[in-house]
Amino acid sequence: MDFEFTDEQLLLRESARSVLESACPRGLVRSVYDRTGDGHELWATLVELDWPALGLPTEHRGLGLGYLEVGILVEELGRAVAPSPFLATATQLVPVLREAGSSFLLADIAAGRCTGTLAVAEGGSWRPSTVTTTARHADAGWVLDGVKSHVLDGATATEVAVVAKGDEGLGVFVVPRTAVTAAPRSVIDPTFPVATVTLDSVPVDGERVLVAPGDPSAPSVVERAVQEATTAMALSTVATCRAIFEATLQYAKDREQFGKPIGSFQALKHRLADCFLAVERATALAYFAALTIAEDDDRRAVATAMAKAAAGECQRLLTRDGLQLHGGIGFTWEHDLHFLLKRAKTGDLLFGTAAAHRAHLAQLLGLEAVA
Repeated sequence: MDFEFTDEQLLLRESARSVLESACPRGLVRSVYDRTGDGHELWATLVELDWPALGLPTEHRGLGLGYLEVGILVEELGRAVAPSPFLATATQLVPVLREAGSSFLLADIAAGRCTGTLAVAEGGSWRPSTVTTTARHADAGWVLDGVKSHVLDGATATEVAVVAKGDEGLGVFVVPRTAVTAAPRSVIDPTFPVATVTLDSVPVDGERVLVAPGDPSAPSVVERAVQEATTAMALSTVATCRAIFEATLQYAKDREQFGKPIGSFQALKHRLADCFLAVERATALAYFAALTIAEDDDRRAVATAMAKAAAGECQRLLTRDGLQLHGGIGFTWEHDLHFLLKRAKTGDLLFGTAAAHRAHLAQLLGLEAVA
């Protein structure tokens, strides 16, 4: 695998960063926290720049680029703490549509007319094997009943892809958000809004049935879509951690004590070095996972678990040391650091914590302890 970005990918990163520095200043993030803004203007800018179309095939009005390019945008959005439906739409809804071989909604997504999300988690678990939401036959279609937790953009997306279980096995269905009851959850980071989605006898038929229960491809469709969503969440979380590190490093250079910058003290140098290594390690693992997805490598399941576990471990160190090394100012509402800390913490929880993915990795590698 080639871990070097191409010139075009580097240009994409540079352009995305420039756009977000202008269109998503910390003032916009603060307005979401203060409930005086919602990020709609940012989304309109991203639609105008064709961000939703980036990873979609050209026959559906997309730009025809791949998962790595989508990952670059996800990384920059995480760095900027941007409030945007891009993450859930491009890395949760689109993958499940693609894996199911459906062109439904793709043109609308590319044009920015449709946003979406994936509802798979129940009770804090994102493993498809724990799904209890039911899908039963009714007339010519299906009826869904159940409760999905921790659905990113669940109360604001226009479409929700639901993983449900029928008598014959798993199935995947797309339902309009207006057909479900979505209750927003109180979270520490309002730029990452999650909701509990309740399905009460929701009818589904026609092209909205992506994969019917009993289809032998259903487990693979769900697993692969969840892997893409999980890797994207790892990329986003690590990018936020890198922003924490950069802010902390700059503060250590600027803040003086005893007539010297605090960053010149050896004890702080050691802690900053540990933070840097954690970010670099987690970034490498996240992009390795992204490459396995882009190249459809057999190691994608293992790589995804490694990436999310490393991202969780990285955020634990960076949020702790980033806050401590900022001193008293790091605890203030007026300082922007808390936006980064809360985004990193939220990213660790969504699509499985570091502990959950270490346990899953042990299963994948056959290393489970025997009682």
